[in-house]
Amino acid sequence: MSVIPLKTAGPRVGFVSLGCPKALVDSERILSQLKVEGYQLVQSYDDADVVVVNTCGFIDAAVEESLDAIGEAIAENGRVIVTGCLGRREEVIRQAHPGVLSISGPQDYASVMRAVHAALPPKHDPFVDLVPRRAGEDDIGVKLTPRHYAYLKISEGCNHRCSFCIIPSMRGDLVSRPVDEVLREAERLVRGGVRELLVVSQDTSAYGVDLRYAEREWRGRRYETRMQALCEGLSELGVWTRLHYVYPYPHVDRIVPLMAEGRLLPYLDIPFQHASPRILKLMKRPGAVDRTLERIRGWREICPELTIRSTFIVGFPGETETEFEELLEFLDQAQLDRVGAFAYSPVEGASANALPDPVDEELKQERLARFMERQAAISAARLEARVGSVQRCLVDAIDGELAIARSRADAPEIDGLVQVQDGAAAGLKPGDFVEVRIMGSDEHDLYGEVAR
Repeated sequence: MSVIPLKTAGPRVGFVSLGCPKALVDSERILSQLKVEGYQLVQSYDDADVVVVNTCGFIDAAVEESLDAIGEAIAENGRVIVTGCLGRREEVIRQAHPGVLSISGPQDYASVMRAVHAALPPKHDPFVDLVPRRAGEDDIGVKLTPRHYAYLKISEGCNHRCSFCIIPSMRGDLVSRPVDEVLREAERLVRGGVRELLVVSQDTSAYGVDLRYAEREWRGRRYETRMQALCEGLSELGVWTRLHYVYPYPHVDRIVPLMAEGRLLPYLDIPFQHASPRILKLMKRPGAVDRTLERIRGWREICPELTIRSTFIVGFPGETETEFEELLEFLDQAQLDRVGAFAYSPVEGASANALPDPVDEELKQERLARFMERQAAISAARLEARVGSVQRCLVDAIDGELAIARSRADAPEIDGLVQVQDGAAAGLKPGDFVEVRIMGSDEHDLYGEVAR
């Protein structure tokens, strides 16, 4: 269970949070509202009067994990409220677990709170209930991440209709948050001790298009609700800002100079997904691979320290051996720093399920292994090139004599680590920035000592 224990007395709620960083932000908002209303969050099923499960439903494995989590909560507690992406498929949940108290979809905070109120009315206190509850200027609510970093969700939903994805059916079309609202939240987080902001959405590059890039005011200046203006505003806060889920649209070119100037982390998380024009067309993804490679080269000319992470799907329906080799050739040419890959798996409701010529499961796994072997060599070489350099790092934890940190090239949970061998002796603490001289590397991580 992913919970934050609260000291206030009140009705007791357990909380299970599953899924991606965007779902984590949804959990934080629900937990913050529970806190405002006087509920106590507990860390065990036995202590809870009711349990909320925030589910994921993107791929079959996530659906199974969510159903298992709901089943465990029912078995251990019996009173379960379900929300999140899988909530869009109520029939699937009801078939497996007919006894759940309530089901709602993602970012439907009002429905979750109504269900909690029905199952567990808030405790009445005649001395304070008539006093309006107000969040303080620096109140950042409940966070499920460590104190020194936080996810900053800038929009909901997505306007793309990728054939392998069902996110729009679960989270709807793009709905951007006004830029001043996002910047004020970021400001509160920084005042609360956050040293790194991780910008997340379903399509960060499309931020603001639904609002026609409306201008709003923050700190006495007008900002468009647009990715570039948002980045310029975030750069004023003096902390690391890392961009995730960026599509390689031409206007991304205007963000890279901010990275070269040190105003944003030199890091782009771009889900390329494949490199064969035909497969990309079947995926309903941008397919101009030559222009993508040209753009990557141009970014690196402007900002040589740029780190690019991406994800790919191997074994998509109809993928031939020649097209898979195109993907391997793309890896060789793009020289991406961090890469994740998945063997294609049908997702209920995805249009790709109807495509002809599915790839045999054994062949998919064989291609996935070849893909990862090719990329492992690239990643290892790019990390080895950093040996002897000094890298600015952010400490996440102390483990014995080691400080476990991340460089500017490493996002939490998904990228590598920097193991600082003398971190404890140097007195480092989580949230500290430190200059580290890199002494060694492997295909995932770096090793070093505090640069003196």
